[in-house]
Amino acid sequence: MLDQRRVIVTLGILFLLSFPLSGQQSYVSRFDVYGGYGFLDSPKVNLFEHGFAAQIGVRPKTWLSLGFDYTFAAGDLKITPDQLLPALQTQLQTGIVAGVTHGLLPPTYPYSTLYVPAHSTTHTFALGPELVYRHFTRATIFVRPVYAGIIHETATPKPQDPVVAALVSGLITGPSKTDHVLFFGFGGGFDINFGHHFAWRTQADLVHDHLFNDLLKDARFTVRFSIGPCFNFGPNIVK
Repeated sequence: MLDQRRVIVTLGILFLLSFPLSGQQSYVSRFDVYGGYGFLDSPKVNLFEHGFAAQIGVRPKTWLSLGFDYTFAAGDLKITPDQLLPALQTQLQTGIVAGVTHGLLPPTYPYSTLYVPAHSTTHTFALGPELVYRHFTRATIFVRPVYAGIIHETATPKPQDPVVAALVSGLITGPSKTDHVLFFGFGGGFDINFGHHFAWRTQADLVHDHLFNDLLKDARFTVRFSIGPCFNFGPNIVK
């Protein structure tokens, strides 16, 4: 999976370097719409999700863009007992001891390597400014110094055996768990311009959130990456 991510990022950089970049941009449209492949990578919970990203922006100035960002992705994760809140870790260990003592759980099960696999679906919604550098004709470079949004995630445990299923049922109620929280982040990227109205965008962001804080003891960082076509329209705002 790491190799796949490196290939995607490397191709984006090589794509940028393959174009002549000299010259100032003389045409900048008021609006842009973007959509493309995206992934979310949250190493803290062993979660990698494939999906898509979409954006719409307005440019009050040639060097400033304001926009809305949406991402949807899905993938699989693994939760280990040491990632749980201390009280839940104690509850889990107490439940294991009680289960083994009363013959409800097998004493020979490898509890030291216990983990819970789950399937996750994630939506992100974000707003923020973008600082844009347009010195090159064929490439536009942008930075998002700070932005904020909401991340909405649903995790559905997929117990690999009856022992894990029994332990999970003692930690959460229902077949899945859903949460949504505020997140903050920063990032940037570049557009390869194929004329005034079409570009190819490559971008990445780093965001911070603490989903499922009633279950997990630590917050996490998530890398959001996406690549795809961008369409520019509206009047030329270059003065």
